Amino acid sequence: MPISAGEPCPTFNLPDDHGAVVASDDLLGKPYVLYFYPKDDTSGCTLEAVEFTRLKSEFDAIGVPVFGVSPDPVKKHGKFRDKHELTVRLLSDEEKTLLSAFGIWVEKSMYGRKYMGVERTTALVAPDGTVARLWPKVKVPGHAEEVLKAARQLSAAT
Repeated sequence: MPISAGEPCPTFNLPDDHGAVVASDDLLGKPYVLYFYPKDDTSGCTLEAVEFTRLKSEFDAIGVPVFGVSPDPVKKHGKFRDKHELTVRLLSDEEKTLLSAFGIWVEKSMYGRKYMGVERTTALVAPDGTVARLWPKVKVPGHAEEVLKAARQLSAAT
């Protein structure tokens, strides 16, 4: 069952694209964005990462860090980051603990074949650690701008 807005964000300790650990406990007290995506270097995931990178300075200006999360390993994240000059931090959830806790590691189907994968989702987490806003089944075009708008509203309210 997917998590809902208003619920606590599941705790996590995940390595980023440089191997440094990002812990939810260290983020308490400020809002942040977690955008979950299926796979490095695929068209939709690349577009999403590039869009969040393009807006990173605006997220930084309001004090809202942005993290991309996928089950890809740290090394693959590093190659993806370098290839597309990404500046958002990418977190590796190889064990799918955070993906599962959010309820977005789900059975998918393509061409009649069933497989497990990430349902593209974004969470805006409030300073108190609750999910302030959730975007399930994200459509990439224009999404980063929509998240920025919500982040501005949240940071202005806190």
